[in-house]
Amino acid sequence: MDIRPCRETDLELLETHMPSPGQTHRNAMRFDRQQEGLTTFLIAWSGEIPVGTAQILWQGCAAPEINQCFPACPELNGLGVWPPERRSHGIGTAIIHAAEAHLQRRGYRRIGLGVDDANHRAAALYLRLGYQETGCHYLDRYHYIDDHRTRHEVADPARFLIKQLPAAPIRGTAPAE
Repeated sequence: MDIRPCRETDLELLETHMPSPGQTHRNAMRFDRQQEGLTTFLIAWSGEIPVGTAQILWQGCAAPEINQCFPACPELNGLGVWPPERRSHGIGTAIIHAAEAHLQRRGYRRIGLGVDDANHRAAALYLRLGYQETGCHYLDRYHYIDDHRTRHEVADPARFLIKQLPAAPIRGTAPAE
């Protein structure tokens, strides 16, 4: 599996295999934010087929109460694997590891992510991968536009997790054991 930042030429394949819900144009918006330097939009590929995505939000969580508690902490956001039959096969874990390595190469020592209080499966994955509870709870606010062009406002209760990252090894040296 190859995991790399999105390219403009990837957008058509993304919409074919991992379509944006409703009228959101989510994939194109994520790519645009990457072009502005606000995110890195990662795509997991199985051959020529995109099977998972996530983005690194370089400015951190959009919730002000989280950003205040964890300033300058990039957030892993929007992790998804598609179609559902591909879940629980290590794709999400591989994307998380790729995002962590991306941050380490840039010198970051921690990463955060929000998890919906009702998403016990995702929370178990994150905790298993070394993310820790912070005790910070917030409402994850977003909107989407459905197929009838109706805008829906959403506020999901969520909690914020943090993982401390080891320093990236210096090129040409073996990692310490």
